[in-house]
Amino acid sequence: GPWTSFLHTPPQQNSNSNNMSGFYEGGTYSGYGGGNSSSNAGGSSGGYNNYNAGGVGAGGSSDAFSGSMGSAPTSSYSQPMQQPSSSSGQQHQQQQQQNQQQQQQYQQPSNAMNNAMNNAMTNLWNPTMAMAATAAATGQVPPVDSQFIMGGVESMGKHLFETGWAKAVPGLEASMIGLRPYFAVDNSYVKRKMTKVLFPFLYRDWARVEIMEPNPDGSSKYAPPQEDENAPDLYIPSMGLLTYVLLCALCYGNAGKFDPEVLPDVTSKCVVTQILEVIAIRIGFYLMEAPVSILDLLCYTGYKYLGLSVNMLSGLTVGHFLGYGHRSYYFTYLWTATAVSYFILKVMANCIPRRTSAVGPKRQFMVLGFAGSQFATCWFVSQTAFLK
Repeated sequence: GPWTSFLHTPPQQNSNSNNMSGFYEGGTYSGYGGGNSSSNAGGSSGGYNNYNAGGVGAGGSSDAFSGSMGSAPTSSYSQPMQQPSSSSGQQHQQQQQQNQQQQQQYQQPSNAMNNAMNNAMTNLWNPTMAMAATAAATGQVPPVDSQFIMGGVESMGKHLFETGWAKAVPGLEASMIGLRPYFAVDNSYVKRKMTKVLFPFLYRDWARVEIMEPNPDGSSKYAPPQEDENAPDLYIPSMGLLTYVLLCALCYGNAGKFDPEVLPDVTSKCVVTQILEVIAIRIGFYLMEAPVSILDLLCYTGYKYLGLSVNMLSGLTVGHFLGYGHRSYYFTYLWTATAVSYFILKVMANCIPRRTSAVGPKRQFMVLGFAGSQFATCWFVSQTAFLK
């Protein structure tokens, strides 16, 4: 028939190396004829996306092949599926990266929301919240955990310490700043100062150490007690007063006359006496037009409590073993009162300027008066009624 004549017809030579003719059937391209190109093909095929060459039982060169309609070729050249190029692959990777970034952006708000919800649930179900909710609902007080209370107190203390608890009380912070230099002491200073108060005759240097940086008002600025043994402090006077009060209570207890009112009575008597003494000395400085700090006067007049403690300790010890408590007390009193008076004499001589008011009291008399007052105050606050 026509197909036989067509298959036996020799192929025509074309100048175009890729010349093809054929038809498209069922998604398959079938080519007729050919030329001298290796891509020319004859026949038809029923494959999908296959470029089939050759026919059934027809041999030939690689330039021309024959085939039959709808038959499977015995020898064929199958063209593989077209792979994406490098540029298309890069675009695909970029698209994937963009998708991943968008997913991460969508997940971040959701993660933050989940974390917030988890924290809220954690705070809601902690033991403290559960205890408070139970107490509010039932109207009953839950059992108190001592460890929980101690932990709360500790955390509150740390918070107040870190944020400055002194700011909570008006004026307390300024007072602490002013008192801080008077408590800047160490063991070495305390030993040297106590020795100097009890044995002042052994020392020659009584001048305070000045710092190169003056105060904003132009007055001299002195070194703290840690750096200068002649600097006044409030540690020794406060500890001396406390020791003396306790020794007086011990004296009353040994005589069987102890009463809780002894502690405030002795304390108030000492404090009031010292305040009156400070006021009198401050008036003397005012008349001489000499500057002085009230805290410095409290320090200097408070060193007498060290001598009073020594007196009471001597009276208690000797009275307990030998029965001469009164005699031992007053014998020691003569030494300590003289030592404290000499100490005040030297200190005031260095505190009061050489030049004072021309119309005020004489400097020498005021210094002697301040020193002699220590004998009177030490005798007035003595508690010897129940010494053996």
